[in-house]
Amino acid sequence: MSETFDHIVIGGGSSGCVAAARLVDAGARVLVLEAGYSNRHPLLDMPPGIFKMINGSRFMRYHHTEPQAHLDGRVHDIPQGHVLGGGSSVNAQVYMRGRPADYDEWDELLRGNNDAVGWAWEDVLPHFRDMEGNERLSNERHGTEGPLLVSDPGHINEVSRWFVQAVQNMGEPFNSDFNGHSQRGVGFYQFMNRRGRRCSAAYSHLSPLANNPNLSVRLRSEVQRIIVQNNRACAVEYCDKLGQKHTVYVNGEIVLAAGALVTPKLLMLSGIGAAAQLAEHGIDCVADLPGVGKNLIDHPEVPMTALANGPYGYYKQGEGWRMVRNGLQFKLFGTGPITTAGVEAGAFVNPIERNATPTIQAFCPPIVYLDRDALGEVRDGYGMTITTVVVKPKSRGDVRLASADPSAMPRVSPNLLQHEDDMRMMIAGQRFFLEAMRQSPLASRIDRIAVPLNGRDDDATLRAHCKRFVKTNYHPCGTARMGLDGDRDAVLDSRLRVRGVEGLRVCDLSAMPNINAGNTNAPAMMIGDRCADLMTGRI
Repeated sequence: MSETFDHIVIGGGSSGCVAAARLVDAGARVLVLEAGYSNRHPLLDMPPGIFKMINGSRFMRYHHTEPQAHLDGRVHDIPQGHVLGGGSSVNAQVYMRGRPADYDEWDELLRGNNDAVGWAWEDVLPHFRDMEGNERLSNERHGTEGPLLVSDPGHINEVSRWFVQAVQNMGEPFNSDFNGHSQRGVGFYQFMNRRGRRCSAAYSHLSPLANNPNLSVRLRSEVQRIIVQNNRACAVEYCDKLGQKHTVYVNGEIVLAAGALVTPKLLMLSGIGAAAQLAEHGIDCVADLPGVGKNLIDHPEVPMTALANGPYGYYKQGEGWRMVRNGLQFKLFGTGPITTAGVEAGAFVNPIERNATPTIQAFCPPIVYLDRDALGEVRDGYGMTITTVVVKPKSRGDVRLASADPSAMPRVSPNLLQHEDDMRMMIAGQRFFLEAMRQSPLASRIDRIAVPLNGRDDDATLRAHCKRFVKTNYHPCGTARMGLDGDRDAVLDSRLRVRGVEGLRVCDLSAMPNINAGNTNAPAMMIGDRCADLMTGRI
């Protein structure tokens, strides 16, 4: 027997969870189709569990890039959440919105649309604020009663404190709120957790609706395509975990929230994309939208590591007797390393024009940490990693179909650091934070800088280092972007509606015209929240 719902949400990630919950709150009967697994797992719930997951886990789906010619043919991974809650269930939980100027830029790009809605900072701030349940901050920018629990780190390692002091010794101000009036400075991040437990979008938005008959969540449900008839999205085909195919129908709208790498793939499999590319795979074109899969943006990240001259940091804190001790401390007192995601300290700086708008974000996990394609290049041991991120990159990549087979992974080419301005800024950021390692109080605790090679900071060494180690900051976006009505590459209008197809919207990071300056999980949830308001007429 066929099933029909008011709305179908494809993808139970950060934005999909929020959109689905808000639609159910409005009285709609909603089906969420999530390809991944349940988010209920002890390692997912504990803030530091991510470090046991990132380099190999069923809760992650690993996209392999096309060989990157500008990186000497290198192939690297782009891990994405394969679990209910998406990135919010597997990320480092940093709560960051970006700058008001990020959203004012979107608004300026979209204001010429017919029936346009605003995306300026003043338009999106209420969504951020209403969702937020901040433990420390309460003001015009921060809310305290929302379902998304935001807290200061439950534990701060001494290495994190030394990093903050060292960067201050370079003249950067201490910043107590990176989501406040200015990003610039160094300080401690806030996180989406509370008392040692992760607050993912699945927990914050779906769990309160667990007994609501209007919400149906189906895991291990891999969507094959969206069925479009008479220019209207009317049904979804998916396979369950046993490989059985199902078709579900919709009275209202279908919301695509599968992430910036899978959303364009599903659009193309459904006949929505560049007609010539679809024809290469024998797919009939429903809507000729050449922008599908273009404009892939990600924050490029390059790590540098230093080995410590003493037992500093989180080395082996999740193993043996240390794990038992930390577990007991958490169980008995609710304190200790288990209450932190391990990325407590960070900074926003402009290494070239020190008093100008920050161009580099930094993270300082108190461990020697590299992605799995670089494992083995640095010996394990006590130490620290500083990663530098270009916050407003100019490089653009793309996502293309590998074949018409829905089980085939898409072809992804992010082109990280391809634009020379991005490389120039990354080199400057690396040089700035290498100098921070030489400042008190870090300098006296470092045995040697291992990566880049012996801490050398000449342009040639840093360029080679960046090409070898650059990786995703786990923030792909922009592949089905909003844009003006006359823009051929604009897949969506300002109401997140897919052009040329009725009853179909996109509410994940694919919709971003440009990336925000900082982590993208909170913006993804904002887009999901705003999408639901657009669908229910609240906007």
